[in-house]
Amino acid sequence: MSVSVEPTSVDTPAGERGESRPGEALRPHAEHAFAAELAALAAQDDRPRPERWLLSPWAVATYLLGGTLPDGTVITPKYVGPRRIVEVAVTTLATDRALLLLGVPGTAKTWVSEHLAAAVSGDSTLLVQGTAGTPEEAIRYGWNYAQLLAHGPSRDALVPSPVMRAMAEGMTARVEELTRVPADVQDSLITILSEKTLPIPELGQEVQAVRGFNLIATANDRDRGVNDLSSALRRRFNTVVLPLPASAEDEVDIVARRVDQIGRSLDLPAVPDGIDEIRRVVTVFRELRDGITSDGRTKLKSPSGTLSTAEAISVVTNGLALAAHFGDGVLRAGDVAAGILGAVVRDPAADRVIWQEYLEAVVRERDGWKDFYRACREVSA
Repeated sequence: MSVSVEPTSVDTPAGERGESRPGEALRPHAEHAFAAELAALAAQDDRPRPERWLLSPWAVATYLLGGTLPDGTVITPKYVGPRRIVEVAVTTLATDRALLLLGVPGTAKTWVSEHLAAAVSGDSTLLVQGTAGTPEEAIRYGWNYAQLLAHGPSRDALVPSPVMRAMAEGMTARVEELTRVPADVQDSLITILSEKTLPIPELGQEVQAVRGFNLIATANDRDRGVNDLSSALRRRFNTVVLPLPASAEDEVDIVARRVDQIGRSLDLPAVPDGIDEIRRVVTVFRELRDGITSDGRTKLKSPSGTLSTAEAISVVTNGLALAAHFGDGVLRAGDVAAGILGAVVRDPAADRVIWQEYLEAVVRERDGWKDFYRACREVSA
């Protein structure tokens, strides 16, 4: 026997419940932050849409990659990278195969996952955050123990997981950092992904996925060996590898866009005023990450940290906050120096030596970087 899972309905206004409205949220969900773009795409999207999709696959890809619609509406890019990667990811979601976004830290796996769910289902919040302590209930279902003890197993006592809700409503569920989830909990997805069914043996019932359901998982391939996916589970996914930005200019563009978005929500200065410092942060991160200077002349030792694009965004955002609250509002070398030091020097012994060598051999000799060198030396002392 199948059982339906009713979506939660709450009639009390958000303000009276103590919840934030989308416009007041520090970080609005993608479907709220880009609601105007999604609406414009939906209005002009005349291509076939899979069951329960808000947009066609073409429109979903346009939403992620950006473009200009026939009426002149500009869709901002959410992901800067190869178009084919996005097309493969979107096409996977239009089939009965789940999608695994794989990559090193900072390759926008979570960001792409959120925007895919927002564009496909209009709801990116059906999320399971993977950690070493994630229980099986987070993926399958749990119980209201007061109801369970008072009346025994019943539909009213069952607490659906985000995955169960997505199955019942034909939505897109998300599982972040799947390789951090214990192996036995990971494998609870096998039946869901292969049979599209979630058994509830306590009730003698099951939840069958309706058309439109799919699942996006993300995994960090630097976590290999922590909780590797079983071959049985991996076969249930189509894997798309998200690469690091191909060029320095691509990475500068990504950092500038994200910092601008974050900065607007925090009333920080505009990014264009600090584009030169963003370019320097990206250059430092790329050179140390690649183990060679951008001109290819000097080999470098790489520190233990990942020095990802996400960390560059964090460094620049923190620098903008320093400039706004303790400076003149213009991002300068001194505002990003401490953040770079914290990102590079994770191992106080080995990484500090690598950083000092890079400062003296590369930064000190680079034209136009004297202010950056002095700022970095000051915070490194």
